[in-house]
Amino acid sequence: MLVLVGTVLFTCMGYCEIRNFLPDQVSVVEGGEEDFLEQFEKPWLTLEDAIPVSGGDGFTLKCSLFGTIPLKQIKVQVVEPTDIYVSGSTVGVYMETQGVLIIDSGEITGEDGLSYQPARNLVQPGDYIVAMNQEHVGNKRELIHKIQTCDGSPVELSLLRRGEEIQMALSPVVDEEGDYKLGIWVRDNTQGIGTLTYMDQNGNFGALGHGISDVDTGELMQIRDGDLYRAQVMGIHKGSKGNPGELSGLIRYDHSNIIGTIVKNGENGIYGNLFPKYTQSLTFQPIEVGYKQEMELGEASILCSVDGEVEEYQVEITSIDYNHPDTNKSFILKVTDPKLLKKTGGIVQGMSGSPVLQNGKAVGAVTHVFVQDSTSGYGIFIENMLKNNQSYAR
Repeated sequence: MLVLVGTVLFTCMGYCEIRNFLPDQVSVVEGGEEDFLEQFEKPWLTLEDAIPVSGGDGFTLKCSLFGTIPLKQIKVQVVEPTDIYVSGSTVGVYMETQGVLIIDSGEITGEDGLSYQPARNLVQPGDYIVAMNQEHVGNKRELIHKIQTCDGSPVELSLLRRGEEIQMALSPVVDEEGDYKLGIWVRDNTQGIGTLTYMDQNGNFGALGHGISDVDTGELMQIRDGDLYRAQVMGIHKGSKGNPGELSGLIRYDHSNIIGTIVKNGENGIYGNLFPKYTQSLTFQPIEVGYKQEMELGEASILCSVDGEVEEYQVEITSIDYNHPDTNKSFILKVTDPKLLKKTGGIVQGMSGSPVLQNGKAVGAVTHVFVQDSTSGYGIFIENMLKNNQSYAR
């Protein structure tokens, strides 16, 4: 009986592994359909006749095990060849939130010496205050001013919570210094450095390969506006086991150093427009886009700037997952270049967004470093970053 159960479990695990080997959907460059089909030719895998997709720009491919056991249907989108300009330049990021982000609620010591928590069990970390008493709130300064001028009367807050606007009434408390407070911790902007991944033919850019989340709430930050700045790497804290390391950068937040606008903070990166007159200060390299099924295990390279100049460093692709639920963790790469290992110890914070190249194409970008192994990390397929690409207007 135990042998039978074990056999069934092993069979189920093998079936699931084979299903995961096959992508759910792919993009194939026009004219490369036969090469794509040859890539998945296996003795145990049967690819049935393609079913055209309405519109004539793709087809559905039915896959089965030994021609008898259905596996899945792969949606194949036929696309034209796409060229982008990959970068690897270090950039500064400054973003303002959509309203004021609530980090947490807390206690207030009132003028009577007692403790009060006016926001407890009402607001939640990750809420955004967008209005108070039906007047727009754009930043912390505006919020504080409105609270101080309410004369202690209850206030009505308009909050964005997971995309839904809700109304909430809070009563300010006078603290020991005579100031009115609501007992909430808030933030209205974020800044740091990262790596510019690419620019398209229209000046639209993608960077980081993952979205920017608040360090306290863990929630993806909802932004109102943002700018991309020139940045200068000033130092490197090398990564080691248990210590991911980081790039230390200098960003001068003045208007003359703005090189573009940030208009979207998405799951797969930050996006916006570069100003044409400033692109010459960045490094770009024209290259064709490679799709996920074109990536293979083995040698590859990344472009990054860790000491002022963009250089190409050797890495190895050690694992590929076509269907990972977190698209920012679609493959694993390991730094093998002795020069980069000597400089940084591998992948460090600030290198997120470094383009990954293989076989003369841009196939992905670095997204995360392994805390317990700074030589390795995750990456995102470049096609997933490009899905967010579109023209923006400031």
